[in-house]
Amino acid sequence: MKRVGAHVSAAGGVEHAPENAAAIGARAFALFTKNQKQWQAAPLTPESIAAFTANCRRLGYTQEHILPHDAYLINLGTPEPEQREKSVPAFIVEMKRCQELGLRYLNFHPGAHKNLVSESECLDLIAAAVREALAATRGVTAVIENTAGQGSSVGYRFEHLAGLIERIGDPERTGVCLDTAHTFASGYDLRTREAYERTLSEFDRIVGLKFLKAMHLNDSKTALGSRVDRHHSLGKGELGLEPFRFIMTDSRLDEIPLILETIDESLWAEEIRLLYSFQNGSRLRRSIL
Repeated sequence: MKRVGAHVSAAGGVEHAPENAAAIGARAFALFTKNQKQWQAAPLTPESIAAFTANCRRLGYTQEHILPHDAYLINLGTPEPEQREKSVPAFIVEMKRCQELGLRYLNFHPGAHKNLVSESECLDLIAAAVREALAATRGVTAVIENTAGQGSSVGYRFEHLAGLIERIGDPERTGVCLDTAHTFASGYDLRTREAYERTLSEFDRIVGLKFLKAMHLNDSKTALGSRVDRHHSLGKGELGLEPFRFIMTDSRLDEIPLILETIDESLWAEEIRLLYSFQNGSRLRRSIL
């Protein structure tokens, strides 16, 4: 079964995220467990944790289909002492919050070297931080999101992802989330069946499909290989709709969270319906195209 959803709001408490996901017909969802633009957060309360768990159970969401994301401020790849002293503990807190909620994954952007160290040294720094977080927690897998390669971000090549998994040294608790817009902007084409299969085969050869724990489904405002991260609504960008049809009919991608981060959340319910229509070959007429 395909598990399509979106990155929904958890405003007012994480317990509201499952309800927000159900309201748009999602079979999976992503969320921030705290304010993504702040370093600090109030601890999760027992009441909030219990309500989140109850709502997930009531609405049919299991831990394999929920993809929390860490805060945007965190940069595990920086060599700058002040930012690193904030980033690594903050990442550990994010992992611990997932553990408290009984969640299996934490999706994170690997980091940026800020032109202060090499890409290889940046990967070393990221891996060291992840190892520290894994040692401080249990049961939570660190899911590395590939990047568009904007600025000094690493993670835009499949070799970077494989290198991080190797450096972290805990394959049972390390995974990857492929973002379609990031994949395309970083130079991997998805627009034709041949290109899609070539990219998935390259990922499998270099990283391994067994590490693919989730995907973000986004069209791209920018061109192939632009290394500029700009999401778009499905069918409105440079990717078009065909890559999403390929994804929805690819059995290798069953039962992993397929999460929309497209730019107009008012279209998410419609985009979810559109994606599911690809499974039976129907072509849903939409006002958003």
